[in-house]
Amino acid sequence: MKKNLKGNTVVEIVDVLNTSDVFKELSHPHSGGSCVFVGTVRGFTKNEQVLSLEFEAYKAMAIIEMEKIAREASEKWALNQVIVRHAVGTKQIEDPVVVVGASSAHRDDCFEACRYLIDILKERVPIWKKERFKNKSVWVSAHP
Repeated sequence: MKKNLKGNTVVEIVDVLNTSDVFKELSHPHSGGSCVFVGTVRGFTKNEQVLSLEFEAYKAMAIIEMEKIAREASEKWALNQVIVRHAVGTKQIEDPVVVVGASSAHRDDCFEACRYLIDILKERVPIWKKERFKNKSVWVSAHP
């Protein structure tokens, strides 16, 4: 599920998260900098080995919240491009699961906006994950 806002913002829920085009997507003739955060599946949680993660989202609501977050960031900082993208489905160790990014004329705006995008996404977007360990699986909020 993908949605473009004003041509300079992309919010998306995807099955496979491809990070290779993010720099190109954030590129803008008025931008002197781009900042990107990529969240990946780590191998341990609370000293327990993780085998995989499974992500589910209430897609319609997730897109609405992601749009709001992107809009809020664009109102707080002078951004030229914004990307908010999250994957769903089963993910293996080191797979990317979320990418947020921003480009702006100056680095401070894109650094601050990128931090805001991931922090607020984790607080508000309805995405859940199942952590799979060797002897158990646990559903938790992906973004407590």
